[in-house]
Amino acid sequence: MPLTNNDKLELTKLAQGIRANSYSPYSGFAVGAALLAESGSVYVGTNCENASYGGTICAERAALTAAITAGERKFTAIAVAAGAHPVTPCGICRQLLAEFGDMTVICAAGEGTEYKILSLSALLPDAFTEF
Repeated sequence: MPLTNNDKLELTKLAQGIRANSYSPYSGFAVGAALLAESGSVYVGTNCENASYGGTICAERAALTAAITAGERKFTAIAVAAGAHPVTPCGICRQLLAEFGDMTVICAAGEGTEYKILSLSALLPDAFTEF
């Protein structure tokens, strides 16, 4: 089912809003994500940094983990919001999202209405998956 403009706007607003809960004392770069499951449920996440920077959890993985914990396995779209201009998920997040198939990725700025739409497969061509 294709995303409506209202769906895109709502996911973007959720991702932008959840950034307020970010724990990002090292980078100061708050990121929010909103993941739409095929069930219609939306799961949000924000980044949680760590002094051992490799232990940092990205917003996208936080949202995905919440969805998986709730029993979801199929996803339609994810919105990611941070910074002054639209951002894309990092490589680790792209790979983890790819475990669950292709989806729409809404890359948004931290505030305002600027965003771009990509497919996950365009962001991660030839993904390393079993599927």
